[in-house]
Amino acid sequence: MASTSRMETNKVVCYAHPDAPLIEDYRAGDMICSECGLVVGDRVIDVGSEWRTFSNEKSGVDPSRVGGPENPLLSGGDLSTIIGPGRGDASFDSFGVSKYQNRRNISSNDRALINAFREINTMADRINLPKTIVDRANNLFKQVHDGKNLKGRANDAIASACLYIACRQEGVPRTFKEICAVSKISKREIGRCFKLILKALETSVELITTADFMSRFCSNLGLPNSVQRAATHIARKAGELDIVSGRSPISVAAAAIYMASQASDDKRSQKEIGDIAGVADVTIRQSYKLMYPFAAKLFPEDFKFATPIEFLPQM
Repeated sequence: MASTSRMETNKVVCYAHPDAPLIEDYRAGDMICSECGLVVGDRVIDVGSEWRTFSNEKSGVDPSRVGGPENPLLSGGDLSTIIGPGRGDASFDSFGVSKYQNRRNISSNDRALINAFREINTMADRINLPKTIVDRANNLFKQVHDGKNLKGRANDAIASACLYIACRQEGVPRTFKEICAVSKISKREIGRCFKLILKALETSVELITTADFMSRFCSNLGLPNSVQRAATHIARKAGELDIVSGRSPISVAAAAIYMASQASDDKRSQKEIGDIAGVADVTIRQSYKLMYPFAAKLFPEDFKFATPIEFLPQM
């Protein structure tokens, strides 16, 4: 007769050899002690895949009899029944139309959620965002959709705004222009939905700073770490000295990168930086003009100048 031994942690172990690893007999569903052969657990449920499907199989028939994973964001956890394609005469009416269709099994609310989740996932893939941000954006969209707070707004616009908020809440903010580039919605509409969602959900996001964008911009520009550290120091010092008050962090970061690169061997033009940062050349020039008179105070002390400060470009 099978016996089961359990410790206080509710972990299945052998009472004679609590440290011995257990062997699982998948055919019988037993857990067996590797030291003495005692069956310490029986009727263990196999949670593995029911079938093995290989990539080179071309039959096109899915042998699995189970659906996808449960989605808690959908009503009923997405535990719905999907009707397979009909193969006999009894599956079609006299006009050749299928009698049983899947569309009736999905509510309009779930259909809207599924489409929005697909749109969020597509946008996130285009700018290489991790799954944690996608999950947070999906939860935000679900809250907005259930609360019916943004009636009249397009779901695509709400989804884009939710992705923007999720990025900021996860500490990896993206600019409106970056979100706009991977969506079908205008920057103005995303901004409107962003404000409405924050108000409706009574939530907030942390203020963005130049440090949030510096490493990504410098990496995309192919700049070395020394230039990135100098640009970060310049932007931080400019904020401390209140030189660039009223300027957006993105334009300040772009101007700091321009100043640091011009003083190094790895020079980048305003247009190259503007294309990566998503700001116009004139915006970079305006911030650079404010920072240039204080350049000697902005650079870190250990920075190795390839171009002296007095020979930096003057706007």
